[in-house]
Amino acid sequence: MKVLNWLDEHLEEAILCVLLAAMTIIMGIQVFSRYCLGSSLSWSEEITRYLFIWSAFLSVSYCTKKRINIRVEQFVSMIPEKVYSYIKVVDDIIRLLIFIYLIPFAYTYFIKAVESGQLSPACGIPMYLIQIAPLTGFILVIIRVAQQLWLEIKEFGNRKPKEEN
Repeated sequence: MKVLNWLDEHLEEAILCVLLAAMTIIMGIQVFSRYCLGSSLSWSEEITRYLFIWSAFLSVSYCTKKRINIRVEQFVSMIPEKVYSYIKVVDDIIRLLIFIYLIPFAYTYFIKAVESGQLSPACGIPMYLIQIAPLTGFILVIIRVAQQLWLEIKEFGNRKPKEEN
């Protein structure tokens, strides 16, 4: 149970930290090789690009979990708390529907990559390992939005009506 709780809390964050560290190390080695050794690595930029693609799609799920959205705080602070609770539920439903809509497209994109058998030019990595990133990211977003929606709906049931004097 502890492992599941840890994964729920830190999955995306841990993976993103590993990806960022790997990108930093690889590009550091590339810079060292180019400027100190006088030769460039053929694979470093390709691997870094693929790690960046993965981090982009995983960061959508991370931002969803942390409720890091683009919003104008001035308007949010003007909305009454009860109305804002309803807006969050509507927002969650819309996001859930959008990402459910995107899943078949991401799946088709992945299947076409598997069927093509294409390999990356410098490293020979199967491209489906990179092209499954959108599908993975979208599935994680759906899970995170569903969790938030569940908590919001549960919170509506737990609200106590204000006492009148």
